[in-house]
Amino acid sequence: MCGIAGQVGADASTIEKQHTVYCAMQQSMGRRGPDQSGMYICGNAALLHARLCVVDVENGRQPMQLSQGKRGYVLVYNGELYNTGELREELRGAGHRFTGHSDTEVLLHAYAQWGEACVEKLNGIFAFAVWEKHTKRLFLARDRMGVKPLFYARRGQNLIFASELKTLLCHPAIRPQLDAGGRAEVLLLGPGRTPGCGVFRGVQELLPGHCGYYTLGTAALATRCYWRLQDHEHPDSFPRTVARVRELVADAITRQLVSDVPVCTFLTGGLDSSIISAVADGQFHAAGKALKTMSVGYRGNKEFFKASKFQPNADAPYIRTMNAALHAEHSWITLDTPQLVQALYAAVDARDLPGMADVDSSLLLFCKAVKPMATVALSGECADEIFGGYPWYRDKTIREKYGFPWAQSTAYRVSFLRAEALQGIDPEAYLDERYRDTLGKTSILPGRDATETRMRQMMNLNLRWFMQTLLDRKDRMSMYSGLEVRVPFCDYRIAEYLYATPWDYKDYGGREKGLLREAMRGLLPEEVLWRKKSPYPKTWNPAYLAAVASALQQVIADPAAPLLQLVKKDALETLLAAGAENPTPWYGQLMTTPQTIAYFLQLNYWLEKYRVELV
Repeated sequence: MCGIAGQVGADASTIEKQHTVYCAMQQSMGRRGPDQSGMYICGNAALLHARLCVVDVENGRQPMQLSQGKRGYVLVYNGELYNTGELREELRGAGHRFTGHSDTEVLLHAYAQWGEACVEKLNGIFAFAVWEKHTKRLFLARDRMGVKPLFYARRGQNLIFASELKTLLCHPAIRPQLDAGGRAEVLLLGPGRTPGCGVFRGVQELLPGHCGYYTLGTAALATRCYWRLQDHEHPDSFPRTVARVRELVADAITRQLVSDVPVCTFLTGGLDSSIISAVADGQFHAAGKALKTMSVGYRGNKEFFKASKFQPNADAPYIRTMNAALHAEHSWITLDTPQLVQALYAAVDARDLPGMADVDSSLLLFCKAVKPMATVALSGECADEIFGGYPWYRDKTIREKYGFPWAQSTAYRVSFLRAEALQGIDPEAYLDERYRDTLGKTSILPGRDATETRMRQMMNLNLRWFMQTLLDRKDRMSMYSGLEVRVPFCDYRIAEYLYATPWDYKDYGGREKGLLREAMRGLLPEEVLWRKKSPYPKTWNPAYLAAVASALQQVIADPAAPLLQLVKKDALETLLAAGAENPTPWYGQLMTTPQTIAYFLQLNYWLEKYRVELV
């Protein structure tokens, strides 16, 4: 993967004078793209790139330019295309010629051939910008599922864009200002975000499945939605559906193994990562190669693990079972409490916002340890959103409850907040507006019964909200160490097919992701295939709670701590006194008391490190 950024503006002299600014922006992307960097600065446009080399090291350099008669294009691109070969052949048939085998070159020619319609032909994860020299307009696009990020801001006669918020904030025109809307995002929704919201004042994120043009002198980026999930009648019987799911999943995984650098898979012993590892292992073994599989664990978990409704058993036995079934070379990476606590702050640096606490920091440390052994990894995120694996899909009480099922803690959150923090915000109305808006944008065929209607609402809610939080986490924590993590279950073809699949198919056998399990019979050991869902592994060591509690106690002992501008000290003291007994999660299933405390630590660090201005 890579980092992209740039600026286009009506006044060319302004662009020409900001070379130092662009150098700072490019340097801020160094972790995303540690291998190569490049700039295009000419006239009304500056395009910046930092590259992580994965395919065609020599011929994939960016910014990449193409001239066709009087037409000229400049591309900066972050992502991977998984149908590069098919596109290249189609473009060759239209008269295009290529100098290398990079997907970057194919993408640039695709845009030259089809213009904005090229996005509808792409299978991959991407965010890219094309400057049309002949028309003096900028085209921006983002992949269908939102795997790759793209933020932007309009300032005066300029549009400024970047892969990450930190890069935008390097530009003097963009200040880290937090208005009422930004406070609501961080305090009421965080670590989630409203789709399209960049949290800082005047900063937006291009929505998944959207693209648009910015023409010099216009008031805004003119965007359009080129893809969304559409309900339709499911065409297949259950046996045919099982076969089709197996085909789609295997094809998505196989396509995403293409790389000129070492590839590995993350293996938790759960269903999703085990499927990816098994398919990848088969491909590698057939080619006479050994796949590398990577697992993360925590010091003390064997001693302190406690089974719960959401995490009924430990991962290690299932990882060992998978290892015995594969031909892979396996590596265990064990994290300790002091590392997790210290990495909370690096995780904020990576995400540019308070995040999922140690759920973030553990992944950041895991990716850092994986990087010396591989440059590309495949991971199992997003299967639960598509196949209905979360408890809120299957528990009727939770499923039918009004509001975001992973964020039922608004009153709890408000109890922490100072009156000043809530000025201009109606918490319930803020969340309700976003919830209703998402339901209103859910495609549902007339005549659907209540269950099928709700399941489409749930899938749309999860893809637009919860999955985006996990994709933010995956992208930022991995790219912080220059590791490219691919997510095969985010293949849009799987999402399209599963959206209209009847719920009783997905819930086959009364099991979460029953359809996926049935589709993968014979691929996995039976005990792994039918293992009850278990979330991303986290530490169970009580030393972690003690460590973050001690750190927060030190923070709130300082009257000047920026956290105390937004959060009541006495509420934090009550949280600390409750210890592990507090049953209310901050977000989702994993952010319980230790993670709530850690979220406040991250919030304090973020306010201070980013010099956030409350406006």
